[in-house]
Amino acid sequence: MGLYLVEPTDFEILAYLADVGRNNAVNIAVALEQNREYMNARLHALASHECVERIGPADNSGLYEITAKGEAALEFRELRDDPDADFGARVEAAISDDTAAAED
Repeated sequence: MGLYLVEPTDFEILAYLADVGRNNAVNIAVALEQNREYMNARLHALASHECVERIGPADNSGLYEITAKGEAALEFRELRDDPDADFGARVEAAISDDTAAAED
């Protein structure tokens, strides 16, 4: 399965986390004027795509932060609907490039 993100909600969540930092579904829902259950579902989907990560201190704290993959998805958002571009491949290449640069 490729990287499929819901427009605009998933990108709004990623942008919020990039700007504000780690947060929970309740606060994100309020900030984005969305339903909490919907935010929980989208955060779960984003986590399954490794665009956000659930962080502690407790396993079930509900605290999320954006990952390098989520930041790359934001950066290449305009490619999502481009039929000539492979959004998922571009995002993966960007994080691979970042990992290689960090290892140098």
